[in-house]
Amino acid sequence: MEEIIMIHSADMPLVSFVVPLYNTGSFLHKLLDAFRDLPIEGGWELVLVNDASSDGTGQRVTERISKLPYPVVFIDMAKNYGEHAAVLEGFRQAKGRYIVNLDDDLQNPVSEALKIVEYLKSHDCDVVYTWFTEKKHHPLRNFGSWFTNVVATYLLDKPKDLYLCSFRGMRRELVERITSYRGPFPYIDGLILGATNRIDRLQVEHAKRVEGQSGYTLRRLVRLWMNMFFNFSVMPLRLASLMGTGLCTLGFVLVILVIGEKFLYGEPIKGWASLMAAISVFSGAQLLMLGVIGEYLGRTYLTLAGRPQSLVRTIQEHKPN
Repeated sequence: MEEIIMIHSADMPLVSFVVPLYNTGSFLHKLLDAFRDLPIEGGWELVLVNDASSDGTGQRVTERISKLPYPVVFIDMAKNYGEHAAVLEGFRQAKGRYIVNLDDDLQNPVSEALKIVEYLKSHDCDVVYTWFTEKKHHPLRNFGSWFTNVVATYLLDKPKDLYLCSFRGMRRELVERITSYRGPFPYIDGLILGATNRIDRLQVEHAKRVEGQSGYTLRRLVRLWMNMFFNFSVMPLRLASLMGTGLCTLGFVLVILVIGEKFLYGEPIKGWASLMAAISVFSGAQLLMLGVIGEYLGRTYLTLAGRPQSLVRTIQEHKPN
């Protein structure tokens, strides 16, 4: 069992900024400098979650944390469980009245995060999502975001005018609701959409990435989509049922046609190639439906077996004098 180092603090800041770190590298000093001298009355804290980076990011944070002029909570994950698991762990350790989630690449400037805080303070909403007039992500990341939003509209009953984005702010009450989820396949936006309908949107600026590259590979995007498909919706099962019904109906119609042609022309229909094609289609559909059912059963088994959502190696808290 890993040792957890934690220093408790009775202070409750107004705002907690939660930033997941993954191979942040040499850009870390720019990220930490961006949070200096923030004008927030009521206090604030920075919650950093190192998602098992392989480039020494965790060690860099440990070396710098004691020299920072603002409060920091540093969470070092024992293994890489993905961004959503890391952010949820950051939410659990955050103590602020308002919690703002932003990336470590500063494409979401800290000045724009302050706009989210002001919006939450002045509006009656549980969560505010941001949207951009121009996204400056890599084309693959933009496509992934677009596809995620399109599918979420149908699977999760997301409002069509809402753009799901990791740059968001929430009230503590909502954060406490969604962090009660301990399943091994977390999807934060699915948890939010299932926990509240008091959702607003705010337009902000999106900066160009100045260093490094996005950690969202095609594999990570597919894993995110599968979490959305199989953990927060039964739509894939319904689609499999509709496909089965449609193919069964088609097969029945083809049988009627074959029998009718036999009686009308007295000869069976020739066509080995078409027969093999039909068998391939029906067999493929059956395997697809079995795969969908198997994915649900596998995830259910892993959940019941107690597969952890995430594991924390250490938690350190820095409070400046």
